Amino acid sequence: MSTALPTRPVLHSEWIKIRSLRGSSTALIMILAATVGIQALAAAATGRAEKGALGEDPLFAAYYGILFGQIAAMVFGATALSAEFHNGALRTSLAAVPSRTRFYLSKMAVIGGLALAVGQVTGFLTFVAGQALMGPYALHLGDRGSYRAIVGSGLYLTLIALFAAGLTALLRSGALVLSLLIPFVLMVSFVVGAASGGVAEFLPDRAGQLVMHSQAGGHLGPWSGLGVLALWAGVALAGGWMAVRRRAA
Repeated sequence: MSTALPTRPVLHSEWIKIRSLRGSSTALIMILAATVGIQALAAAATGRAEKGALGEDPLFAAYYGILFGQIAAMVFGATALSAEFHNGALRTSLAAVPSRTRFYLSKMAVIGGLALAVGQVTGFLTFVAGQALMGPYALHLGDRGSYRAIVGSGLYLTLIALFAAGLTALLRSGALVLSLLIPFVLMVSFVVGAASGGVAEFLPDRAGQLVMHSQAGGHLGPWSGLGVLALWAGVALAGGWMAVRRRAA
């Protein structure tokens, strides 16, 4: 077995680190709380008013809250990595785990595993809680695309967290990554999407969100759109790995 592969003690130590970071653990909880809570509030406030009150696509409207939960996923991924770049923490980590590749893969495996676990629970509860408040306009489990959206939403949150974590490893600053990603998702992606048509569907957030749409127009389908987000995350993770391997601790 390659000495670069994660091992149980290293994975356990990374889990302890993340659990002890208040910002990371809070962000992980907020992925669930923000997504489900805002979806439920939006459904209760306007969902029964008229058909399409939360959006023209009823399936994507069932995940309105994920637009806010994805911010928490970014914060989780960034803060889980950024602590390594303060007060010599990275030197301490590498003293315990000399293989930088093993350290990096272990860190990302724990971040991805936690985000996936929370993301899948979030995807299910968001759908169920939100649709319970939609009255006659509610979707039901088993409706076309519902299971895909539930699973896909969890994968989307996971990839967003890993994307942020990879960029943080590359830039060595969680604050910088968040100052770039959050405005990009909230403003730039929306503006570019409205103005440029086909190019925008390849942006990471817009491509990944196609998995939660009833129908996807343009060049990408639901799973291929998620695949585009996976490519973005993969490039960020590869860049982060190269940075951790080559730069001084």
